[in-house]
Amino acid sequence: MKIYFMGICGTAMGNAALLARAAGHEVLGADTGVYPPMSTVLATAGITLHEGYDPTRLAQLTPDLVVIGNAMSRGNPEVEWLLDTRAIAFTSLPALLADFVLKGRKNIVIAGTHGKTTTTALTAFLLRENGRDPGFLIGGVPQDPPVGNHLGTAADPFVIEGDEYDSAFFDKRSKFIHYAPSIAVLNNLEFDHADIFRDLADVQRTFLHLTRIVPRNGWIVMNGDDEDLRALGDFPWTRVVRVGTGEGNDVRIANFAESPIGVRFDLVWRDELPQSVSWNQPGLFNARNAAMAAVAAALALYSDDPTQLKLEALSRFRGVKRRQELLLDRPQLKVIEDFGHHPTALAETLQSLRARYPGVVVNAVFEPRSNTARTKVLQTGFTRALGFADEVYIGAVSRAGKLKESERFDVEAVIQQLELQGIPAYTAETNESLLGKLVANTAAGSKPQLVIFFTNGSFDGIIGKFVAANQR
Repeated sequence: MKIYFMGICGTAMGNAALLARAAGHEVLGADTGVYPPMSTVLATAGITLHEGYDPTRLAQLTPDLVVIGNAMSRGNPEVEWLLDTRAIAFTSLPALLADFVLKGRKNIVIAGTHGKTTTTALTAFLLRENGRDPGFLIGGVPQDPPVGNHLGTAADPFVIEGDEYDSAFFDKRSKFIHYAPSIAVLNNLEFDHADIFRDLADVQRTFLHLTRIVPRNGWIVMNGDDEDLRALGDFPWTRVVRVGTGEGNDVRIANFAESPIGVRFDLVWRDELPQSVSWNQPGLFNARNAAMAAVAAALALYSDDPTQLKLEALSRFRGVKRRQELLLDRPQLKVIEDFGHHPTALAETLQSLRARYPGVVVNAVFEPRSNTARTKVLQTGFTRALGFADEVYIGAVSRAGKLKESERFDVEAVIQQLELQGIPAYTAETNESLLGKLVANTAAGSKPQLVIFFTNGSFDGIIGKFVAANQR
């Protein structure tokens, strides 16, 4: 089959295109930003890329199926041509995966407000390290496994990141509803994506829909410490394993300790002897990601005795790029990039850094960029989270002109609140100007500095520029 991907250079779309190519289909696609690294990977795999969207060209290419990414909307010239002519069948990315990749597989769907990408990578990594050849689709750039997508062996599980965001402009269901889970991992649940969900109850509703399609011989692996998940109630139609730090969980994370030399914790499977883990991934939140991944992988392989899963390989797990990724490591300055764009993620990461790097000045640099972060919906939470830093820098609100002032993230108000707490806070009209302040202030500091950038975008390139300025 000849399959055409609209928005092919996005991480999820690009990895899905590679899966389709690996499955033997002829694959091509278009995007407005055809650039490395994804463009290089796609071209190397023999996938033809086109710049921009052109309905005349699309008609001439005559694909059998068009996959419309969820970044596409009405008004796109190719979308409008497809709707006007009905000349070519079209589908969403999740529906394509359901029909061409996931059908007939034992699917492990990793869901949750936070930690999906890391937990998906961990699950695939543990399955591989335990001698299996799982398929997987990871919504980021993992270091372990060394690629973001792999078909694997049909008899082995397929691990997929289950996003609660909608599927396409014509399919407003959450992506994970398409993924037919044998094992559904519910990492956590909070209000996010205010552009598509009305409130927390609306988010809980879509997660409940996911649980209802887990078969009776499947499993729900859930964070037993999360009140918003517990509010979903019981799941009598299938089997449930609860994971957490509390005594009431089936699998417990115990004896967690973090220090400059790393992290250690025990995983206790009901009444079995604990399995100890020592690794370099920061924070209790990553220990929880590892526990959820270990339980999911163990149930997929050894449901009668999940303690058979070997966890020693976790000491070698290198994580995912842009998730607490250390970019510069010098005695006087450490630079970290993180994909954090929700208050809980920022707070947990900053608290972890305190334990990992005692005595350093922690500078948090935050870009209000996601569709929720750039509004006032979670502003109070961001103010609280940034209060765990010693100094705070807030970038320009992304696409600020498209928001009413009454709805827009109020940078000055957040700065004022932080300064009332005795925390120096800065902003600037442009991210480039903010970079100048950051470079000057960190250079003038007498104590060792740690700078962590929080953004789900590029931050206008200032992260790389800051690292380059301090490598001279």
